[in-house]
Amino acid sequence: MIEPVTIGRATLYCGDCRDILPTLAKVDAVVTDPPYGIGESGGKARTRGKKAANHERLEWDNETPPAEVFEAIFEKSREQAIFGANYFTNRGLPPRMGWLYWDKCMGGDFSDGELIFTSRNAALKCIRIPQNSIDRVHPTQKPERVMRAVLAYFPDCLTILDPFMGSGTTGLAAVQMGRDFIGIEREPKYFDIACKRIEDAQRQADLFIEGEAA
Repeated sequence: MIEPVTIGRATLYCGDCRDILPTLAKVDAVVTDPPYGIGESGGKARTRGKKAANHERLEWDNETPPAEVFEAIFEKSREQAIFGANYFTNRGLPPRMGWLYWDKCMGGDFSDGELIFTSRNAALKCIRIPQNSIDRVHPTQKPERVMRAVLAYFPDCLTILDPFMGSGTTGLAAVQMGRDFIGIEREPKYFDIACKRIEDAQRQADLFIEGEAA
């Protein structure tokens, strides 16, 4: 049995989500960015900004997760937001109206944006936040502002699960917005980075609460 690391409102597992998801209780929402199977797991980050880090090739993006993982995601959550959902059309995503479109504001030969499946039957919405606004510690890291915008789409979801946690950006946004977070990451390198980032975010959130109380 894999023992989690608890950091304030976050419970973090280093392991394969296929092993850990069946052991978890149902949560309010899964907000996640699974591997797209397009080989973006290492090398030089593609960016229009000034910073373009080289990342260790760990080969976690060679294929998309199997259908059983998506079945577990829907079984274990009331609501879902899944980045890159156009890569998972053969994974049984149900028809829904409330997709989100992240406009990366990049241009050139880059993708204009990303499609995000959500379980909500609501109007399609656009999130306009530049990808180049961050110095990435993970090759496919999303800006925290993007994750906060997605979480704001689910104001009644107090417990958030990310089975593909990466460097922990979903967790950062969750704890800073006063939500409980459960994260799973199989690569020890990124798990350690996520722990550190979420610990720092939790400390900042605690200081804010103490300041408000004073």
